[in-house]
Amino acid sequence: MGASFLPLPAFLGVLLLSCVTFCLLPEIALAKDTGLTRHYKFEIKLQNVTRLCHTKSIVTVNGLFPGPRIVAREGDRLLIKVVNHVQDNISIHWHGIKQLQSGWADGPAYVTQCPIQTGQSYVYNFTIVGQRGTLFWHAHISWLRSTLYGPIIILPRRNASYPFEKPHKGVPIIFGEWWNADPEAVISQALQTGGGPNVSDAYTINGLPGPLYNCSAKDTFKLKVKPNKTYLLRFINAALNDELFFSIANHTLTVVDVDAIYVKPFETKTLLITPGQTTNVLLKTKPNFPNATFLMTARPYVTGLGTFDNSTVAGILEYELPSGSPHSTLFIKKLPLFKPTLPPLNDTSFAANFTSKLRSLASPQFPANVPQKVDRHFFFTVGLGSSPCDQNQTCQGPNGTKFSASFNNISFALPTTALLQAHFFGQSNGVYKPDFPITPIIPFNYTGTPPNNTLVSNGTKVVVLPFNTSVELVVQDTSILGAESHPLHLHGFNFFVVGQGFGNYDPNKDPAKFNLVDPIERNTVGVPSGGWVAIRFLADNPGVWFMHCHLEIHTSWGLKMAWVVLDGKLPNQKLPPPPADLPKC
Repeated sequence: MGASFLPLPAFLGVLLLSCVTFCLLPEIALAKDTGLTRHYKFEIKLQNVTRLCHTKSIVTVNGLFPGPRIVAREGDRLLIKVVNHVQDNISIHWHGIKQLQSGWADGPAYVTQCPIQTGQSYVYNFTIVGQRGTLFWHAHISWLRSTLYGPIIILPRRNASYPFEKPHKGVPIIFGEWWNADPEAVISQALQTGGGPNVSDAYTINGLPGPLYNCSAKDTFKLKVKPNKTYLLRFINAALNDELFFSIANHTLTVVDVDAIYVKPFETKTLLITPGQTTNVLLKTKPNFPNATFLMTARPYVTGLGTFDNSTVAGILEYELPSGSPHSTLFIKKLPLFKPTLPPLNDTSFAANFTSKLRSLASPQFPANVPQKVDRHFFFTVGLGSSPCDQNQTCQGPNGTKFSASFNNISFALPTTALLQAHFFGQSNGVYKPDFPITPIIPFNYTGTPPNNTLVSNGTKVVVLPFNTSVELVVQDTSILGAESHPLHLHGFNFFVVGQGFGNYDPNKDPAKFNLVDPIERNTVGVPSGGWVAIRFLADNPGVWFMHCHLEIHTSWGLKMAWVVLDGKLPNQKLPPPPADLPKC
């Protein structure tokens, strides 16, 4: 079964059920009203799926891989019932949804909720406020998001227009991975041995690896378009551990939206998209049938020293034949196939140049409300480190240790009680400590020669913020065990990227170059390899909010922390009590 979409007329429900896979859809037809309550049901169950001539049983939503799309308008309320029929504990995160006063619906296991156990269910209840564009949902426990993910399409309010040309059609293009092995076994082995994990066997576009892999030609995503039309392509990087370059041969893309925020449009031949990020682009097709087909490919942008899946996923952009032409598949197959050129795997200069082009619209209708004054300044180092090997065990990390990762040398340990419950009921004692260091405990030359001691501390520590605190956070990459780009995701808020650079952040010189006029607003940002990024946000959403690297292996190694935002004084500034069906640990 596909996603149920109860408030709509029956024929539209049938339409959605038949199109939960990634066919081209006139998205407007799926959500005609605004301010509605929209119901979905996610049945978590096992499904046999075959890719690369390898059949395996994977955890899915409603038997689909990738999972069903959520479609709503800005202002709509969503009630999504998740029923767990598998042996794994489950939680679902609605990535990028701000969850204003609905922190109980955010989803990260042991942060805002205990996971949904086998045979249990939970209704995620939240309203989409001030967002329009593309986000996505995914599992937020262990590595289950390797197969549990799908798009969230947020249409503008009824009668509201896009700040760009209205597209002919829209289509989600979601990057993922295929693993012949069980990803849960992969991460379990990595944590046990202390070494790096095995890598995926293929990247996927909408669940399909494409013709560049063995035994995969039939599993190729085809984007079929008409000449002289404008298409809105909704890109999502749901891959576990890889930032990706993407390009379509002989076509230019116009970036118009990232992380469900409109941007000043700019043209590019190539996209860079980190895990956790979304990017909407306009594709203007050629004015006439081009007598050719075009590969669209993605491969990783690599900055770390570890192993990675050095392969390329491909789909095909195919023009519909002109009316009156013989409808021959053979004719299409005989057309020349053009291939795009992607940047080198380690092209950090391209990455920096691409991200520098991203700017908020900063228009009267879509202002960039950057905090101009800052109440609290934070400086976090981010990077890899090590932990001692357990007694009587041989570990495969650096010098016989285990790989770890940390903010300010604190590798976060998830509790066995959800942080939000402990905070709400005043029972944090023994669950977490409110003493997360706001600056590195031991300063050093962060991008120079690393210190000899690479050991990290472990703990469940948080930062506590009064309601409406304006925050500036500088995140500095470090060279310990190798400099590396880190896609940093903040739950519960969007933030403004006011500055970034390479080398060590200079608090005396760099703030003068901050962009406080039209910086990009988003929920996930790549901390540059061997550099730093500065973000600002207003802590106006009470609750407990996770912040972590969206490279899943780094999160597993402890590269995560949490912010506790206290209630304000007014009723609309307080976190409501938990729902009755909130899962128990």
